[in-house]
Amino acid sequence: MFRRLKEDLDAVMERDPAARSRLEVFFLYSGFKAVRSHRKANWCYRHNLKFLARWISQRSRKKTGIEIHPGATIGRGLFIDHGMGVVIGETTQIGDNCTLYQNVTLGGTGKDTGKRHPTLGNNVLIGAGAKVLGPFTVGDNARVAAGAVVLSQVPPGATAVGVPARVVRINGQKVAPPSQQLDQIHVADPVSMEICRLRGELERMEQRLHALEDSPKEEERNDRHGTV
Repeated sequence: MFRRLKEDLDAVMERDPAARSRLEVFFLYSGFKAVRSHRKANWCYRHNLKFLARWISQRSRKKTGIEIHPGATIGRGLFIDHGMGVVIGETTQIGDNCTLYQNVTLGGTGKDTGKRHPTLGNNVLIGAGAKVLGPFTVGDNARVAAGAVVLSQVPPGATAVGVPARVVRINGQKVAPPSQQLDQIHVADPVSMEICRLRGELERMEQRLHALEDSPKEEERNDRHGTV
């Protein structure tokens, strides 16, 4: 228990330059408190004390603004920075030394049963406001940019950005043209892209329709010339 406590404290001290002492982290950091409360709630959950587990998690949610379902599995050294608005679903699995920022959701799509939430590997970073939705894996050392919406698997060592998220780097190597690099402002709007595609389809259909309308007139002209 004390070794796990030390690991959680060390995770904050190593990754937060604003942390001045372990005492400050222990008493004042909401993310640290939420993780500690979850470890208690998860123990109760695994020992079939479901009501008590839920009570601990909801009490922690009220105090910290971070909601972690007691059934979620969390590894060593999780750091939840700032933390407000973080939601972690029941079947979520988080590896060691992961980092989550504020307003992150590790949730489900509502279409799955059983394993409904994502699995994060080791050393994964999820940026502020990102949503990771569904029962897939985000590989070791992956990065998800702020505001991204991840709906499918992210390979190990990859960087995912956008709505819906796409992989732009793997192990530091670009996998997209420069215009699609990590840019959290100029992200392509999928709705606009779909409208453009439909507009192109409509123009092609109109051209075909005009061609079909013109063909009987052309045949009629040819017949007249033939009879003359």
